[in-house]
This record gives sequence, structure tokens and C-alpha cells, in this order.
Amino acid sequence: MSAHQSGSDLPVFLFDLDGTLIDSVYEHVQAWSKALSTVDIVLPKWKLHRRIGMSGQSFLHELLREKGLGRLRPSDIEGLERRHAAEFSKSIPNLKPLPGARYLLKHLASIGARWAIATTGKAKQTTRLLQLLNIPRGVPVITGDDVDKAKPSPDVFVSAAQRLGVSIEDAIVIGDSVWDLLAAVRKRALGVGLLSGGSGKEELQVAGAFRVYDDPADLLIHIEQLGVPGPHSRPPM
Repeated sequence: MSAHQSGSDLPVFLFDLDGTLIDSVYEHVQAWSKALSTVDIVLPKWKLHRRIGMSGQSFLHELLREKGLGRLRPSDIEGLERRHAAEFSKSIPNLKPLPGARYLLKHLASIGARWAIATTGKAKQTTRLLQLLNIPRGVPVITGDDVDKAKPSPDVFVSAAQRLGVSIEDAIVIGDSVWDLLAAVRKRALGVGLLSGGSGKEELQVAGAFRVYDDPADLLIHIEQLGVPGPHSRPPM
């Protein structure tokens, strides 16, 4: 770290999880496809992919309106969310961190930068995913269980910033979906997009990303662009 830059001078980072640090977006698509098929709702997988990162309730209500199927009862929504979680859970043992994810988090810790995880996922699922990243003790983790409204509501990011003792406006939100970036923009946080969730550069920029990188490894290579000292050598991919 520079002699002129202490940890308190560095930006605070708020990370999404699925598609941002863990390569899991397409497993969510498959899990939702299977869950919906149990109630005879069959949709092209690209339509599901476009909504990964939204809360389950928002996701389902929007899809049902598109299909002209009306609203489901809360108990039906909860049942579909449980089926999705059960299907996705089967894929977790085969998931991997995205390239550079572990090294990015390790580098931030090494220079004293503070960061937190803010995800729409449920706490039980999130705990299993975080085992892939070797998250240090004391890092705040906010899940969909901790807030009344999940993304694209900004609540998870606001809560994560509060846990770090800063205003959301002083944080950098890192996410792979337009829902992450729309949530950041609503609270005037700086948004950084990653292509590793399958969204395009232009749509992430339109949603509010001021920088877009391929994945965590690419972000770490160019991290000086975010006002943070970088590693002395190219990080392992």
C-alpha cells in the first residue's frame, strides 16, 4: 500500500455473488426451468437468464404477466422458490469461483480495503457458496433473508454498506446483472459491471456501470481504475 493511502482512504466494495464471484448463473437458469416445469410453465431459457439476479417473487410475477397467467398465490410462489433452491442445491458441489475471484478478495484484504457480500440468494445457499471463496471471518454477508425487498431493490447493498459503517454513496457495487447496477444507481453508488454473468457490455453500461470488466481477474488487472493499488504482478487466472 502507498504511504499516502491507508485502508480508510480506499473505496469500500460491495460484491454480488452469483455470476460475480461464483460461476453459477446458468445453473440458476436450469434450476428455474425445472422448477417452473413442475407447474407446466415452459419458457425459453434465455428469458429466464435475463432475470437471474432479481428476487424470486419479482422474477416470477413478471414472467407470469408476460405469459398472461395472472398472479400466483403466495404459497405457490414459495413452493416454486423451494423447488428452485432444491434443484440449484444439487449443482453446488460442481460449481467453481470465477477466474480471479479468490485473488481479488485476497488482494483487497491485503491492502486493507473493506468489502462485503450482498446477494439475493437465501442464507443457507449462500453459506455453501461462500465455502468456495475462503471468506475471512468478519466479512459482512447480506442475503435475501436479511431484507424485505431483494434486487432490483437496493436494500441488500444499503444494508451491506451500513454493516461496514459507510454510506452506500461512498461504496462501489460490483455485479454482473442489470439488477445489481440499477440497485446501485438508485442510491447513487458507483457501479462496476462484470460480463461473467452473461449480460452484454452495453446493457450493463446503460443500467449504470461506469466500468465493465470481463470477470474478477480482469477487474484485478485494472483495479487502479477504481482508485485502488494493484498487485505487483499479473494475478493467477
